[in-house]
Amino acid sequence: MTGKHLELPKHIRFSKGGIVSKIIWKGGRAEVTLFCLSKGTTMSEHASSREAHILILKGKGIFNLGPKVVAMKPGVMISMPPKMKHALKATGNLAFMLMLA
Repeated sequence: MTGKHLELPKHIRFSKGGIVSKIIWKGGRAEVTLFCLSKGTTMSEHASSREAHILILKGKGIFNLGPKVVAMKPGVMISMPPKMKHALKATGNLAFMLMLA
């Protein structure tokens, strides 16, 4: 196995009124995806069959994690077990990494 180097800021791109996503690493059942949501974009309530971790890289948003509301801002990490319902809204241009395991 060889190492990999990636400068994430160079991959952050926003589309007008939408979502840009890019898988940046995949191995076995684990996967890391970079998401970029333009201001005002929402992701309706859903759940994953896998454990999920989100690390906010840039911007701001609101994350509904079950009954909790979490402010999304750079440096915040959100973790959730499989099948936990969640939703989000980008209140500014928002970039985050989603890690599924």
